[in-house]
Amino acid sequence: MATQQTTEIKIERQPTQERLNQLRVSSWPIWTKEVSEFPWTYDEQETCYFLAGDVVVTPDGGEPVAMGKGDLVTFPAGMSCTWNIRSDVRKHYQFG
Repeated sequence: MATQQTTEIKIERQPTQERLNQLRVSSWPIWTKEVSEFPWTYDEQETCYFLAGDVVVTPDGGEPVAMGKGDLVTFPAGMSCTWNIRSDVRKHYQFG
């Protein structure tokens, strides 16, 4: 049976510093973006950790998902969505 994994955004709210250290989040590059709205497609899985910001990501054909400062988020490969940045974003990110 096929699963809907391709559209599932996984969010860990307020992960521990130990978890962040295990992932080596502090060594990941940083991406920043001002308040805006834009479409995006993930060619590969992305994991990111929000240092600042308030965002609603709506997968095509799916429900809006709110995320922001303190959240560790994994976006699945192949997902198309719309980003609605409600306050400026600063996040660590890693592909693959």
